[in-house]
Amino acid sequence: QVQLVESGGGSVQAGGSLRLSCAASGDTFSRSCMGWFRQAPGKEREGVAAITRLGSITYYADSVKGRFTVSRDNAKNTLYLQMNSLKPEDAAMYYCAARSAGCLSNWADSHEFDYWGKGTLVTISS
Repeated sequence: QVQLVESGGGSVQAGGSLRLSCAASGDTFSRSCMGWFRQAPGKEREGVAAITRLGSITYYADSVKGRFTVSRDNAKNTLYLQMNSLKPEDAAMYYCAARSAGCLSNWADSHEFDYWGKGTLVTISS
């Protein structure tokens, strides 16, 4: 079992930055593909970014490439999402997710992930 707890959400002006964190319990973090997803009101959950077990490969949605950076610290069992140049359309509930295996090419498919946090809310003011 893996428990995931997100933090770092909040309200920020457009153009600003936030850093989300996801603390994982259990001993499988370093063996898990980790992902960030988001869901805005009335919209489907979408994949934002993912990172392989050792952090050597990262994946991003086109909408966040060049602005967001996903990273992980396996020694601390923590996943991060640095979000810069935030736009109003980035406002959503952000979720951390773990897959008990390596990342797949369809990393943005939420069904591929086994464990989920409860989310942290990001609001953007223009």
